[in-house]
Amino acid sequence: MSKIFKMTILTGVVAVGASVALAQQNPLEIVQDGCKKEITEYCSNVTPGQGRGLACLYAHGDKLSGRCEYALYDAAAQLERAVAALTYVANECDEDIEEQCASVEAGEGRLVACLSGAGEKVSARCRAAMGDVGLAAK
Repeated sequence: MSKIFKMTILTGVVAVGASVALAQQNPLEIVQDGCKKEITEYCSNVTPGQGRGLACLYAHGDKLSGRCEYALYDAAAQLERAVAALTYVANECDEDIEEQCASVEAGEGRLVACLSGAGEKVSARCRAAMGDVGLAAK
């Protein structure tokens, strides 16, 4: 399976998978809570979106509190775990996606729904991987 297709798969399941695979606080909420003082003091005039808020925090990195630094680290660690989990599923399910869900457009959880709906047609390896990361029952 090509790297581009795998990344498309990851993009398709990240919206569903990140929230399911991580039963913790949303990474954005972690940063908003942990860096509330810094966001208000240094970045209140920044238009949200496209990473501008993080860029602002980065620009003021020498002024960040320990709490904010930890929040940024914690959010990054959660995102790294989510990407690792989704990469694992993409690798374990690549053949199943090609065989069972080739006509399904990636995104918004459609591939996960397709694989889940295919039931026993999906390999045990793929079903186990999805269960391992909380995307479907084992």
